[in-house]
Amino acid sequence: MKKVQMIKETSGTNRGQGHRKRLRERFLKSSLKGFHDYEVIELLLSLNTPRKDCKQSAKLLLKQFKTFQTVLEASRESLCKIEGVGPANSLGIRLIKEVSDRYLEARIISKDVVQNPQDLMAYLKQVIGHKTKEVFVGIFLDAKNRVLTSKILFTGTLTTSSVYPREVIISALQHNAAAMIFAHNHPSGDVDPFKSDIEITRKLFFALKYVEIILHEHMIIGNEGFYSFAAQGLISKFNKEFDEYNE
Repeated sequence: MKKVQMIKETSGTNRGQGHRKRLRERFLKSSLKGFHDYEVIELLLSLNTPRKDCKQSAKLLLKQFKTFQTVLEASRESLCKIEGVGPANSLGIRLIKEVSDRYLEARIISKDVVQNPQDLMAYLKQVIGHKTKEVFVGIFLDAKNRVLTSKILFTGTLTTSSVYPREVIISALQHNAAAMIFAHNHPSGDVDPFKSDIEITRKLFFALKYVEIILHEHMIIGNEGFYSFAAQGLISKFNKEFDEYNE
């Protein structure tokens, strides 16, 4: 009886190893093209799980967190609550997310993102597009609109009382910024601006203008699309108001 059970366990292990090998060969042959989201997660889990089949854990992660992106955004504590996902696997998932964020940030450093915003949009969608809380990001630019750095300035529900122009100006001066771009996310996915979003942007535009720092853009990022204050004419409107106010 024990011998039969041992044969069954060995057979299951071999099947799991064969499946794992096929996943890796598919990736090496054609990257992630054709992979389901759960298969990508399964491949990640297999890096820190030498023998155990990871497919069920990968599917449980997607069931719990709904999307591939929110799996990557999940905390270590919440990841470890999923059966088959331990500290090593949760570290691997979090590391992949941070590495991809850094890679995309590196692609925008020293680039003119005003004239060529594609890399900036890819970075912002990756970093904040799928967060479950609102975050407000500042992109600091030099006089030629090249990115100096980016920084999360505020976290939590954004109101005019929770975003402080003084702190924004201090950060801009510390980074020797000549211009800025702002971005924040709407966890609901609806990228239309709230009244408070417009008020915050106007307030920051005026504050920066007084210290001769240009605000080029403020974007609201959702999990599918984005809203551009500049494209909708709001930045030009604030500039006109500023000029009229100071005549």
